[in-house]
Amino acid sequence: MARACGRLVLLLLLTATALLAPAPRLTPTATSGPAAPAPDPTVPAIGRAWPVGLRPPVLRGWEPPPTPYDRGHRGVDLSAPAGAPVRAVAAGRVSFAGRVAGRGVVSVELTGTGNPPLRTTYEPVRAVVKKGDEVEAGEAVGTVEATGSHCTATCVHWGLRRGETYLDPLSLLPPQLLGRGPSRLLPVLGVPLP
Repeated sequence: MARACGRLVLLLLLTATALLAPAPRLTPTATSGPAAPAPDPTVPAIGRAWPVGLRPPVLRGWEPPPTPYDRGHRGVDLSAPAGAPVRAVAAGRVSFAGRVAGRGVVSVELTGTGNPPLRTTYEPVRAVVKKGDEVEAGEAVGTVEATGSHCTATCVHWGLRRGETYLDPLSLLPPQLLGRGPSRLLPVLGVPLP
């Protein structure tokens, strides 16, 4: 009985320690990509789908330049095979679908996001929509083109702007889509109940 009580006390202490410990920070890996920065409070988490796949690896994260004309990375690069569907992250109206500098580009102004509205951009994409089309979250706006990417592997560059200001597109996604859902306790096997 004393041994079972000791195990129970140990189990409770370990559980309390795990629950009260700060969450570990994600570190970049070859498969998961860079750790995402904290969401931008000026961007509502209205995204309902990733642009490609279910939770694609982030090949390169958002690196805002110190000034509008400095070097940086004004979006995120998501791993995606050529021909994969590219979906609207949230509902909106297509503001551009065409080619820029030889690359297929689709831009969507997001519904209900203020004035000026938030605008997402996906490239290189072969558009299946045209300017003025209304799209729903998760609706295909095109497919990934095999060429035209600045990545070493096939990818989609996903950008976000409000007016002339670039923002982190990952801020559009709620924690559940980013893999940061609530903690869940799992049963402990082999410990007798009191």
